[in-house]
Amino acid sequence: MDILTWILQGLLILMFLMAGIGKLVGSQMHKEAFDKLQLPQWFRVVTGLVEFIGATLLIIGFWHITSSIVGALLLGVTAIGGILAHVKVKDSLKEAAPITILAVISFILLFLLM
Repeated sequence: MDILTWILQGLLILMFLMAGIGKLVGSQMHKEAFDKLQLPQWFRVVTGLVEFIGATLLIIGFWHITSSIVGALLLGVTAIGGILAHVKVKDSLKEAAPITILAVISFILLFLLM
């Protein structure tokens, strides 16, 4: 199980670091996405910060499992918020699939760490 948890942890770290940093620096893609989701731009920055913190907790979690648990939970709950935002604007399943997959992976990791 350790190898599987490391792989899932590494995958989440990469995905949420890229997404979080993109939101924090204000990439055009993320600005347009938050406009489409009818969310204010300040919330994009908050979301990026939460994703960056969650990914950082997962990195620390390679040495301290409690950090991994908190990080996976934080990212899973954040991903649920993303799914709800897609549902609110009636996005297609294709548009909501990436964040849905990340939510599932986050909660699988959380389950494996418990």
